[in-house]
Amino acid sequence: MEKKKNYNLVIGIVALVAIILIIAGAGYMVSKPKPLVLQGEVEASEYRVSGKVPGRIEELYVKEGQMVHAGDTVVYIDSPEVRAKLVQANAAVAAAAAQRDKAKNGARSEEIAGAYNLWQTAVVQESVMQKSFERISRLYGEKVVSAQKYDEVKAKYDAAVVTSAAAKSKYDMAVAGARQEDKEAAQALVDRASGALLEVESYMGELYLTTPASGVVSSIAPKVGELVGTGSPVMTVLDLNDVWFTFNVREDYLEGLAIGNRITVSIPALGSRRVSATVNYMAVRDSYATWKATKETDMYDAKTFEVRAVPEEKVDGLLPGMSAIIER
Repeated sequence: MEKKKNYNLVIGIVALVAIILIIAGAGYMVSKPKPLVLQGEVEASEYRVSGKVPGRIEELYVKEGQMVHAGDTVVYIDSPEVRAKLVQANAAVAAAAAQRDKAKNGARSEEIAGAYNLWQTAVVQESVMQKSFERISRLYGEKVVSAQKYDEVKAKYDAAVVTSAAAKSKYDMAVAGARQEDKEAAQALVDRASGALLEVESYMGELYLTTPASGVVSSIAPKVGELVGTGSPVMTVLDLNDVWFTFNVREDYLEGLAIGNRITVSIPALGSRRVSATVNYMAVRDSYATWKATKETDMYDAKTFEVRAVPEEKVDGLLPGMSAIIER
């Protein structure tokens, strides 16, 4: 009987100890702090394709989700206004070139011949009046003619001399052509018109839009036939070779996330694949959006920092928008 009592006592003690251990283990499990989980997402460099010229979307050469390479033509914009300006610019260049050639080549051969004939006529007239003046001078010296007659002949002779000189000057101008200043002014007009033409031709090149980087077309804003303004984005291209992880982390959780630190990121969309990354950016976010009051718990006001990390190697299948998890 005594043995049975001792046996029951031992069983009771063992059961009590087991119950105490179970309660202690449950308390430990409940009180054990949970691992800190920081959730972020994958981001990539984004390029917007836009043009300098307003117009109407004539053709879209790519679709959303399509891979493109830097320099590929993706959009054609039709702009009748630019084509009209091109015609005007070409006409202005042609007109300015004609003015330059006219100034450079001088008068036509017919104009030069006409000026020469007028000069020779004036020379003959001068010679005739010179002889008349010489005769009247002798007669005037001999007191045969009056002073009035002498003055009349002298005046005609002087006029003939001036007329001959003027005709010679016009002939020389016809032979020499335009003045140097006129030639330079005509060349300046050509340069100005050529500059305007180059400007319009550059706008013509802007009618065909190319992608600035290789990547995937993530979105296309307008449809074919719609109007777009100057600088309006037509489509967006994501560079999948330039991706990173971004996290919004409260400052009391920043330990171990300094720039240059290596971290391990889990990607749920890729079967929780673990990726090694290096922190390369850290900056405080705008306080109006991320500030959190904690003074009611005798702590401090916490701010949120944006932390970025770049994968140490290319991860196949990693796309912008995927969740990224850090467990600490």
